Amino acid sequence: MQDKIVIKGAREHNLKNISLELPRNKLICFTGLSGSGKSSLAFDTIFAEGQRRYVESLSAYARQFLGNMQKPDVDEIEGLSPAISIDQKAHSRNPRSTIATITEIYDYLRVLYARIGEPHCVKCGRKIEKLTIDEMVDIVVRDVKKSKAESKKTKTGEEVVILAPIIRGRKGEYYQLLYDLYNAGFAKVRIDGKYHRLSEKVELSRYKMHTIEVVIDTLPASAVAELNKDTRQRLADALEQAIQRGGDLALILTPNGEERLLSSKFSCPDDGFSFPEIEPRLFSFNSPYGACQACSGLGTVDLFSDEVCTVCNGARLRPEALYVFIGGKSIVGMTIMSVDESIKFLLELQLTDRQKEIAATILKEIENRLGFMLDVGLHYLTLNRTAGTLSGGEAQRIRLASQIGSHLVGAMYVLDEPTIGLHQRDNERLIETLENLRDLGNTVLVVEHDEDTIRRSDYMVEIGPGAGVHGGHVVAAGTTPEVFKDKKSRTAGYLRGDLKIEVPKERRVKDAGAIKVRGAIENNLKNVDVDFPLRKFVCVTGVSGSGKSTLAYDVMYKAVSKKLYGGKNDPGKHKAVLGLEYLDKAILIDQGAIGRTSRSNPATYTGAWMPIRELFAATEEARFRGYKPGRFSFNVPGGRCDHCEGHGVIEIEMHFLPTVYVTCEVCKGKRFNRETLEVQFKEKNISDVLDMTVEVGLEFFKDVPEIHDKLKAMNEVGLSYITLGQSATTLSGGEAQRIKLASELSKRQTGRTLYLLDEPTTGLHFDDVKQLLEVLHKLVDKGNSMIIIEHNLDVIKTADWLIDMGPEGGDGGGTVVAVGTPEDIARKAGSHTGKYLREILAKDKS
Repeated sequence: MQDKIVIKGAREHNLKNISLELPRNKLICFTGLSGSGKSSLAFDTIFAEGQRRYVESLSAYARQFLGNMQKPDVDEIEGLSPAISIDQKAHSRNPRSTIATITEIYDYLRVLYARIGEPHCVKCGRKIEKLTIDEMVDIVVRDVKKSKAESKKTKTGEEVVILAPIIRGRKGEYYQLLYDLYNAGFAKVRIDGKYHRLSEKVELSRYKMHTIEVVIDTLPASAVAELNKDTRQRLADALEQAIQRGGDLALILTPNGEERLLSSKFSCPDDGFSFPEIEPRLFSFNSPYGACQACSGLGTVDLFSDEVCTVCNGARLRPEALYVFIGGKSIVGMTIMSVDESIKFLLELQLTDRQKEIAATILKEIENRLGFMLDVGLHYLTLNRTAGTLSGGEAQRIRLASQIGSHLVGAMYVLDEPTIGLHQRDNERLIETLENLRDLGNTVLVVEHDEDTIRRSDYMVEIGPGAGVHGGHVVAAGTTPEVFKDKKSRTAGYLRGDLKIEVPKERRVKDAGAIKVRGAIENNLKNVDVDFPLRKFVCVTGVSGSGKSTLAYDVMYKAVSKKLYGGKNDPGKHKAVLGLEYLDKAILIDQGAIGRTSRSNPATYTGAWMPIRELFAATEEARFRGYKPGRFSFNVPGGRCDHCEGHGVIEIEMHFLPTVYVTCEVCKGKRFNRETLEVQFKEKNISDVLDMTVEVGLEFFKDVPEIHDKLKAMNEVGLSYITLGQSATTLSGGEAQRIKLASELSKRQTGRTLYLLDEPTTGLHFDDVKQLLEVLHKLVDKGNSMIIIEHNLDVIKTADWLIDMGPEGGDGGGTVVAVGTPEDIARKAGSHTGKYLREILAKDKS
């Protein structure tokens, strides 16, 4: 097989006819400024072509479901392997999708509980075992003796009846069944609690639910109580026949009118409660057999509610499934544990030799998957965490963990910033995971800005030199040590120390009040008391899962927001949040999408679109035609293309495959009809404006302050390369967050505003981080308060104040390890953040 991947003439998006050779079976890092073309090369060219070739290798039958995949704009690529993309795109929003189901851990748990689980009675809680026929005989005799003792004497004619449940609560006439029972020699049946002779005509309503039990035998109660050898054998034979006829169940009627259900599988000897068949589907909340009937396995009263189901209390399963235990835990008790806790539980699990023999293979699969999640820094996540609540980085690492478990060899993996959301402490294990993938015989391509990952790579490609039209060139390529020496590489310049993000000469120290959180106990927070200083640049730090977001967002921000604006979102559990009198506004700038349709874009979100429409409506041609600003809107009929309704694309549902978007054949993706496009401003129509990058738009609208100011704000946060009309659905989480930030920057600043940002450096090169920090610090200089949840040490070292959470993730976190300046934290023993801060601060001084 060819030992390298050869790319010739790649022109996808902004790539400038790139030709490049990459070694196979190596860890390769693609670096460069945001928008330089890294993803265009790694994902839209190399991965896309690898995927296309794989689809073409399938049968014609398979391809008809997948459709024809368009070839990326590249002359040729040689030496490609089957390609697997692990990116940060939206994960499942299905409320039934959890970490345990995504990783297949839940599938193995269901088998494990079905095979070695110990059922307990739902009524009395007693552990129950499968009953033998002899054990059933003993139970019947004991019940009859008890009945005799209670009634003081056994009346003449008292009997013990053994029945086989044939039908339990099902509609039908059952004429043929009853006829067959008569022919089989049975004389009587009990239907819906009443006895009928089979020799007589029995008519049942086909629309009514019936319970039919055939009488197997009737024995005198006195004979059963005294139980000689012949009676015992007769009783045993009757029970065995009832079990065979009744689907492992036998129903006993004692003289005092009590009924006892016995099972050759699992039945409680005390109260007769009998388990249904214990099989994997009993533990599935997606199966009608196992799901809680009240909520259909959702755990909530309905699909759109957060109100917990009152029957299962959010457990999703029927009661019987919750009373099967392994090591004292039900399957729900297992899934509410974190990855760390689950591994510890399984390692300490005490099993019998027989259970070990049965469960060995299953446990190995579960432990392997948990180990993979541990390796990629997800130790703090609980197995029942729903997919929709995961960050892009967490979702990507879960998929990565699943891929490691597949043990593929000879594949090509393409990853998009797998270190996002990881503390420096957890980087090591993730990088080792990538190296293990490589060592198995795979090629691993990583688009990454993380210093540790870049340093550990085998080969490095820097795309640039700038973003958008200024990018798309190979700036440097070679083994990582070779590129580190290349003076043209800005990435290497930062790693060598030639370029750096400076530590502020002075930190803001003036007391301007604080938001004081008291007694926070939400999630893993352990009665936290902490102050967030105002009019300062504050970073909340700590390892993944330490409680940073819970403290800063769920408790502090939600409490401030509810006080200032009202609303239904209650903050996390706490005693008090004080100091709100210092604030006028609280603004969350997260990485959520700026819109969910192709009509949403940077121009509409930032407010630049309305003045652009008004500008076109004010042109001489538009006034002559009587066009108003609405004519230039793709949200309302009139000026937009009627065929695609202003989307520019046609959405084609592929049922069980991802939706496909095809360029509108009428407007050719321009969104507007021909008459609207005939109106021009400075020789550009409204569609041309949507296709402009922020950088081009800045020059084009330089004489229109209302538009220029909004574009300038986007340019300042490193978004010069995106187009004004770029669909919101194609923006990364980091890009969406910076668009939100730009929208705030373009508004008139009044001070007294609290900004909360979650990892704003996502997807940013060192140069971009430097530019973003200048913008954020300017906001603080204007009297605002900036609180950032962040792992990036270049951001953390510039902060005025740090709140370091930990010391570990999950239950091992939730406390404030240290507060103070970066220098204070660097001196703090026991702080993981402090350890790495010491190194970077020392390096900056040298």
